[in-house]
Amino acid sequence: MQIRHSTTKDIESIVEIWLNGSIVAHHFIDPNYWHSKIDDMAQIYLPMSLTYVLERDDRLIGFVSMMDDYLAALFIDLSEQNNGYGKYLLEYVKSINQTIQLKVYQQNKNAVRFYLNNGFFIKDELVDDQTAEKEYLMTWAASGGLK
Repeated sequence: MQIRHSTTKDIESIVEIWLNGSIVAHHFIDPNYWHSKIDDMAQIYLPMSLTYVLERDDRLIGFVSMMDDYLAALFIDLSEQNNGYGKYLLEYVKSINQTIQLKVYQQNKNAVRFYLNNGFFIKDELVDDQTAEKEYLMTWAASGGLK
């Protein structure tokens, strides 16, 4: 297994993992919303973030995208979930950042639990402008940080 910086040749696989994961994890949002964001993901969000991919046997199985200290995306291929790969990628970005913030939909209970179990705490409750869904702003600090 290896973590490396993404390249332009990875974009199609990254977008596919993101789309499938978004539809399943965010079952409370119409799948058409996620389909409408495919081009933005490929042409705007991925190019403006620092994305690391996790590969095994030359197959991309997950990715994490950071924008400075903001964790913009963390997704694992649906067939590879629950094998510790999300934690592996999260630990990687924690090792190179002093603080990390992220937003997660409140209804995505598995993700909320995942981040809480990995040292994040809820800093604020917000509403996503695009979906009108409630979300948490969560934060982590290397030192345990100020809450």
